[in-house]
Amino acid sequence: MSSAVEIYKKKTRKSAKIFEKSKKYHVNGVSHNIRFFKPYPFVTRSAKGKTISDVDGNKYTDYWMGHWSLILGHAAPAVASLVKKQLPSCWMHGTVNEMTVQFSDVIQGAVPVAEKIRYVSTGTEATMYAVRTARAFTGKKIIAKIDGGWHGYTTDLLKSVNWPFDQQESLGLADDSHIVSIPYNDLEKSIQILQSVKDDLAGVIIEPVLGGAGCIPATKEYLTGVQEFVHKNNALFLLDEIVTGFRFSFGCLYHSMNLDPDIVTLGKIVGGGFPIGVICGKEDIMKISDTSTHTRFDRSYIGGGTFSANPITMTSGRAMLQFLKKNSGVYKKIGKLGDMARKELEKAFDGKVATTGKGSLFMTHFLTGGMTEIRNASDAAMCNTDLLHRYHFEMIARDGIFFLPGKLGAISHAHSRSDIRHLIQASERFASHM
Repeated sequence: MSSAVEIYKKKTRKSAKIFEKSKKYHVNGVSHNIRFFKPYPFVTRSAKGKTISDVDGNKYTDYWMGHWSLILGHAAPAVASLVKKQLPSCWMHGTVNEMTVQFSDVIQGAVPVAEKIRYVSTGTEATMYAVRTARAFTGKKIIAKIDGGWHGYTTDLLKSVNWPFDQQESLGLADDSHIVSIPYNDLEKSIQILQSVKDDLAGVIIEPVLGGAGCIPATKEYLTGVQEFVHKNNALFLLDEIVTGFRFSFGCLYHSMNLDPDIVTLGKIVGGGFPIGVICGKEDIMKISDTSTHTRFDRSYIGGGTFSANPITMTSGRAMLQFLKKNSGVYKKIGKLGDMARKELEKAFDGKVATTGKGSLFMTHFLTGGMTEIRNASDAAMCNTDLLHRYHFEMIARDGIFFLPGKLGAISHAHSRSDIRHLIQASERFASHM
């Protein structure tokens, strides 16, 4: 039987040529590190619904879904129609526009903490400004994050992202002595660490479901316990809901867990497929960025950038959220498909894997050394990640199923039960000879 690499190379000859040319212009041939995988990534020509198509004519059922941002699938008609209407009126103003007001009205109605909102163009910018605001408001310097927590490439938070968590993530970083890391879902150890820095603790930033570190939900008890400590010590509780916002229901995950964050960051789904980052916060905190009432000596600069709140993103985001609000059955459908995927994948691998996730997000972990569950990023790192990459690549080559190798899967409204059955069949084939 031909190897998966041989099959892939035969099917993707045009991609190989184009990617070789891409390497002449781009570092490692890509503009986002994780988009590279061996021997080379296929080159996409188009995408629609659940399907992504490459330049060689191969079609893949997509579970990467634009970095998990496309909850309705690629080129969703509900979004595309309104964007097309906006284009003749211009796609870039650089001034205040009514579309922003209309979009913010929808967000504020669904996210209680969004008493005041600022828009940026990426999730990285949103978390960067959230951290800056926490430091400015509290007058303290230390920010705590989670082992394995990913908040973008902001220098402030590029620490303890990958295993081993005590090693440097990148050259070129400034002193990170004002960043501490705490273990996910281990409240006792987390409180011990926070206790040691409480006098200078500005805030804690947490993903309620770890994204890149293994698709692992936090327990309600963990989040509540951290929040209680933070507020007791006059620091801010920051929730990064860039992945989870509007993913499981219309609004944020924190609301269903009875949490009281001070700032929430959004991205991905709320942009409708266009670039976005959102900082949502309580008014008394966010007003520290008001240039009408604060000078540069007593304010925090929450910027925006040239393309912040541009009319196309505001239009696409509002179209996405309005559709989800009117069609709440989307969440029930994709949540059931996620339950099916997690349950059937564990059956397919007959106890050799554990699946994690929530709702329409899921990930498969190949267990090692007697492990039975995945509670945090350390557990995920101890699994056989090489086998996970091989599993994902084989499905790309043999089955026309696309996961970005090593990453979690996101189910969209465009997927169906037959797609999940196809995924399970491909997994059973892999399990039979792994």
